[in-house]
Amino acid sequence: MRTAAALLLPNALSTSLTLPLEILHAANQLAGISKPGRSTVETLVAADNRRLKTMASGLRVQPDTRYDALPAQLDLIILPAIWRNPLPVLAQSQALLPSLRTYAAQGTRICAVGTSSYLLAEAGLLDGRPATTHWHYLKRFQQRYPAVACKSRHLITQSDNLYCAGSVNSIADLMVHIVEDWFGGRIARAIENQFSPEIRQPFGDAAWQDQPLTSHHDETVLEVQHQLQDQLANTLSMPELAQEHGLSTRTLNRRFKAATGMTPLAYLSKQRVAAAKELLRQSNLAIGEIGWRVGMGDGGQFARVFKQHSGVTPQAYRRAVRGKLFAPERN
Repeated sequence: MRTAAALLLPNALSTSLTLPLEILHAANQLAGISKPGRSTVETLVAADNRRLKTMASGLRVQPDTRYDALPAQLDLIILPAIWRNPLPVLAQSQALLPSLRTYAAQGTRICAVGTSSYLLAEAGLLDGRPATTHWHYLKRFQQRYPAVACKSRHLITQSDNLYCAGSVNSIADLMVHIVEDWFGGRIARAIENQFSPEIRQPFGDAAWQDQPLTSHHDETVLEVQHQLQDQLANTLSMPELAQEHGLSTRTLNRRFKAATGMTPLAYLSKQRVAAAKELLRQSNLAIGEIGWRVGMGDGGQFARVFKQHSGVTPQAYRRAVRGKLFAPERN
């Protein structure tokens, strides 16, 4: 059983609190289908007291508990985005900062949406770490917290157990990443397809991470990763690839998995599917042509591999991606 808490900050934006909780609830439901009666994640909404709260949108929320009554151990804390100037809320929330420091030291994942990253910075948790915030407040954020390594070109940052998401859409991307970690790839793909696949990017592509898949110290594995990325369209033999780098296939698989968490073939498939998604989003190429371009064969083979990784066919993915694109009517 894991426990996730959303902290109901003053002037919080409703969607930045409800969307992460709805994603966790949906993942919980899907997990319960395979294991009936088993609850995987408990979610709590906490505030300074248990009185009904009116959020910035006018939506009223009933907290489950108080900040000071939260469990001593939490797996996830969500700090929702603050509407407009965050400094008044920051002044009202000083009592929260010691608790955030304690939870962060225990390894609790803390996800700050938009300008709630100010709370993490004010607590000193982001000093020397990458962080981001809502674009409108980036310059003021940098001026107030010069010790923070602000990443203005990234909508998501990760440093160990601390995450910042610059927008509500970005917290959706981040939550899919957490769902995959907690519930596995099958449920994460189902959540991704349910919650607007046309707006999300894979976490690894969107986020600034302290330790991405290429940050390990195995130079041979890094060379293999670059080779796989450069030759997506080619037919690759893992035994030949291993021999080229002076390794047995077994040793290459072992070292690659130790460095990246996956086998070379799994890594190659992931890169091919990512490239295919980009072509499905951005081009009018036929499905079969895209399959050949990314090294996944003809239309039938491509469709099977793509669905295995994404949960939907290439055609369905393209329809979802483009379903909300439109052109204004011309008179």
